[in-house]
Amino acid sequence: MKSYTCFLLTLFVLFLNPSCTMLEPEDDNHNTLDRVYRDPAFAEGLLITAYTQIPTNDYRYDEVATDDAVTNDRLSEYLRIANGEWSPRLNPQELWTTANRGILYINQFLTVVDNVPWKWTNLKVKDLYIRKFKGESYALRAMLKYFLLRNHGGVGANGTLLGTPVYDKFLETQEDFAAPRPTFEESMASINADIAEALKYVPMDYGNRAAVPVGFESVDVADYNEVFGDYSQQRMSGRHALAIKARAALLAASPAFNLTNNTTLWQTAANNTAQLLNDIGGIAGIDPKGHIFYLKEQVDEADITTGDKLDSKEIMWRRPIYTDRVRETSNFPPSLYGTGRINPTQNLVDAFPAANGYPISDPKSLYNPAKPYENRDPRLSLYIVYNGSRLRNTVITTAEGGGDNAIEAVPNSTRTGYYLKKLLREDVNVNPASASNQKHFNTHIRYTELYLNYAEAANEAWGPEGTGPNAYSAKDIIGLIRKRAGIVQPDSYLVSVTSKEAMRTLIRNERRLELCFEGFRFWDMRRWKENLAEPAKGVRISNSGEFNYFNVENRVYDNAYMHYGPIPEREIIKFGFVQNQGWN
Repeated sequence: MKSYTCFLLTLFVLFLNPSCTMLEPEDDNHNTLDRVYRDPAFAEGLLITAYTQIPTNDYRYDEVATDDAVTNDRLSEYLRIANGEWSPRLNPQELWTTANRGILYINQFLTVVDNVPWKWTNLKVKDLYIRKFKGESYALRAMLKYFLLRNHGGVGANGTLLGTPVYDKFLETQEDFAAPRPTFEESMASINADIAEALKYVPMDYGNRAAVPVGFESVDVADYNEVFGDYSQQRMSGRHALAIKARAALLAASPAFNLTNNTTLWQTAANNTAQLLNDIGGIAGIDPKGHIFYLKEQVDEADITTGDKLDSKEIMWRRPIYTDRVRETSNFPPSLYGTGRINPTQNLVDAFPAANGYPISDPKSLYNPAKPYENRDPRLSLYIVYNGSRLRNTVITTAEGGGDNAIEAVPNSTRTGYYLKKLLREDVNVNPASASNQKHFNTHIRYTELYLNYAEAANEAWGPEGTGPNAYSAKDIIGLIRKRAGIVQPDSYLVSVTSKEAMRTLIRNERRLELCFEGFRFWDMRRWKENLAEPAKGVRISNSGEFNYFNVENRVYDNAYMHYGPIPEREIIKFGFVQNQGWN
């Protein structure tokens, strides 16, 4: 009774004293945009949020929707689109939302960057921060526009080659978002304009210097290092911006977007890429271990927190190094406590040549169908686990009698007869009783990609041995990449390739091997307008050693229009955009 009386007295006091803070609380502590003008860390968060939208922040493993791999994850959306469900409503390859979100964060950041007190105690440093952040913003916006164009550009229902909406300011009304899709050329021009703007502000590379670089002559070196020094490693630099420009030029020159086969576009793509390769010594800059960039020695070399703070020679741009065992847990075979998610196909295995460089379909390869994994390109054993391979000092048997590792033995077993090895570290242990982690990183841009980009463009522009204004040819590049891989020298097969058409086939195959499982195959096939409907194949090996090849999954793509991705249906409904041909 006493407590009830106290409760009534409390209520009475509150009503007599309406100014009591219990009835009129102070303003809440929710952040508003006003905070960016007084809190630099909060303001920079707008730009950092845009960085989180980069599609290459992690590997997508979308190869399972191509002829290179399948997955044993029966709920995978990539499996669903490969089996015929790809649509404007189901599209795991959609970047419309994330890329445009990043672009809009950048646009908002650009409206406030000049008015943030980045360094109120030193106005010169403050101005340098403004310069750096503007450069990053334009470069990052160009990158997101490139990915939008790659994934969603295409021939519209009106027969015109269309790009994706260009948002160069912070948008607030539905009318702003509803602007018609520009032409593909207009979208390309927007990417190049952003890159040109970025290059006005940022250096080619970040890192502490003893003297300021060209373009910063009026800047004190200590101030320069505070803003553009080691602290800024892994942020978008001028070199990264030029790499995006070169990528976009290759996209524009590719058959799906170069509808008239304009040779000038191939020349532009080759020369843009050569500009970057020349800075590392041209063909002499090829990293001898660039094809195994994910192994311990290369990851340790890339760790800028140790040693001389130089990144790996192979890596132009990557995410920070982290420590875990997620890749290995997902992809080790069941006997090693993994879930065997990514299963390379027989199609990909057959793409690896013999050790002497000849395709296994060529009699000169000396390929032995009874011993298909012998006398092969060394990259096969580096990238793929096949029957009899060793992984973590364990023989992996995918044939009959191989236990849980055998094909389709348990839900986590391979469906093709193969397991993934590339990108994984064998010094990781995923056994729950004795698990251990190791260092990894995810790549944004590797130099091997750029060398292959150059080879492709140079061959189309000048033929296998033409160099244009550069000092090396497509054949030079491919020869060094194959030599690095371990192809027996002299490379007689490469010598025999003399036509542009034969070199094109070889370059595309080398790209398929060198960049496998890094997120290129899905869109490479589309920009090349290749057959998307090739079934994914596997192999069953009997106890007697007989190899039985079979179709694991059909690829249900329509080559009439699926070389271009769809515009999301909701965007068509909301803003009336023109859809790419064929998508309903």
